[in-house]
Amino acid sequence: MTPYTLLSRPDHRALLHAMPKVVALAALITLGAKIQVPFWPVPMTMHTLAVLSIAILAGPRLAAGAVATYLAAGAAGLPVFSGSPARGIGLAYMVGPTGGYLLGYLLAAALTGWLAIGGGTMRRILAMLAGMGVIYAIGAAWLGRFVPAADVWAVGIFPFLMGDLLKIGLAAGLATLWTRGRA
Repeated sequence: MTPYTLLSRPDHRALLHAMPKVVALAALITLGAKIQVPFWPVPMTMHTLAVLSIAILAGPRLAAGAVATYLAAGAAGLPVFSGSPARGIGLAYMVGPTGGYLLGYLLAAALTGWLAIGGGTMRRILAMLAGMGVIYAIGAAWLGRFVPAADVWAVGIFPFLMGDLLKIGLAAGLATLWTRGRA
């Protein structure tokens, strides 16, 4: 059974089988949020690496479930986000300047996972680029509520672009190794 059809069965066993995976994947996203790597012009977290890697390897349903679980944990006040607890927790953090990026993760996980189904390395890369576009679009639109529109590119996209492209390359390479190892 492929991970893309895991939840298509109408019985409750499929859901019970998927729940531990979803929780474990949400924990990986949390870990990615907490890992900061020195980079220019700003340090980067491994958030997007975790979300996009999970999407291309686990498929759209498990990936979206993992991100939804991650967001629910954060909304409940658990310090799962990259800036928490220092910059706030719970819904207060989620409606702050980075809230759009968090929502973007959910939609990007589903879209990236769906676009990557059955594809090779190039299809995965294109799927992750599309997912990153969703994250940036929603994140930048939300960020525009907090900073002048003229500054959104400079503070909400440009500083992260190079790091995110590197993470897409890393995720594609890891996915290729993972799928070859499982074949």
